[in-house]
Parts: sequence; C-alpha cells; structure tokens
Amino acid sequence: MTKKWLIALSVACLLAMPALAKKKKASTGFVPTSTVASPPAGPTYIIHPADVLDISVWQQAQLSFKGLPVRPDGKISLPLINDVQAAGLTAMQLGEVIKDKLTKYVRDPVVTVVVSEVNSQRYYVLGEVAKAGVYPLLPGLTALQALSAAGGFTQFANPKKIYILRTINGQQYKLPFNYKAVVAGKDLNENIPLKPGDTIIVP
Repeated sequence: MTKKWLIALSVACLLAMPALAKKKKASTGFVPTSTVASPPAGPTYIIHPADVLDISVWQQAQLSFKGLPVRPDGKISLPLINDVQAAGLTAMQLGEVIKDKLTKYVRDPVVTVVVSEVNSQRYYVLGEVAKAGVYPLLPGLTALQALSAAGGFTQFANPKKIYILRTINGQQYKLPFNYKAVVAGKDLNENIPLKPGDTIIVP
C-alpha cells in the first residue's frame, strides 16, 4: 500500500507542475520594457529623427526597404535618388516626394511609406517603480497615467518626491509631481501631459 501510494503521489505532482508553473508565470504581471510596442502612427503623424520607416515600391523589390531609420539630420538614403528629407513630413507626403524623384528612373512608380516604429515619441520612468524603462508616448498621456503604465511603486518609493525631467531649448528643468496630492484631487496642475523625452524619476 505504501509503495502504490508513493507512486500515485509522484504522478499527481508531475501532472500538477505545468499548471503551477503557468499560474506562477501569470501572477507576476511583469512585461519587459522591450516588448512594449510603439503606438501606431496615424495619417497626420509627422516623421521625426530616429523613427523607423517601411518603404515599398510596387514591383521594385530593389527599391523597397523595411526597418529604414531616419537619421539624426532627418534624412533617409535610397538607391537612385540618394538623400531624401523625411523629418517634418507625414508618411503620405514622403511617399509623394519619393514618387516624384523616382519618375526619372521608374515608370509610374507606386510608393507606400509606413512609420513602423515611432522611436522619437517616447518617455522614460526610472527609480522605485515596478517596471522602469522606456515607453511609447501616446497623445495626451499624463504623468499619472505614465506611472500607472509603469506598474505602480515599490515599497521603498516616496510618492511625494516624484519629479519630471524635461529639456527645453537645451536646458533641463525639474518639474515636481506629488502623486498623493494629485490622487487626492489637489495640485492637479502637476499632472501635466508628457512630452517626448520626458523622464519621470521616482525616488
């Protein structure tokens, strides 16, 4: 009886292990920063340096590229037409520019441009939060919403001493954010919309 009981117990434990592992994994709620996707670029989105483009020229594989980064000078390089100014244009406008330049070499080119990664529109969360890292900046996102996306605070955080670092015209400014006061309905003016490059520090 003892031997049979031990065998049955061993089998039951083996069967239960995958379910327990799955439950443990699901309970962590941790999402690595690298998996946070950039927001999709709408038709009115203006391309910036560091954004990544997918450019397709119909039936011209040698002129089509995926994952083409916009250089710091705001330009991209393509065969035949060399440097093209991308920053400051929408994807549709850039497609028209590329099309016009290609007409010298390709008959009736059909050009499609997609902003696949909006790397220029990001913010950072550092310090005593559950998921510090880099996040895509959605339109109108506030400091309070950004902290929520970072998974909340650790037990060592000081929510009254949070601040936002923002660079304006090359100079860095420290903007206070009292989380407890904002949540309580006080100092709501501190719950500002974030701008690209903002860094939230949670001491």
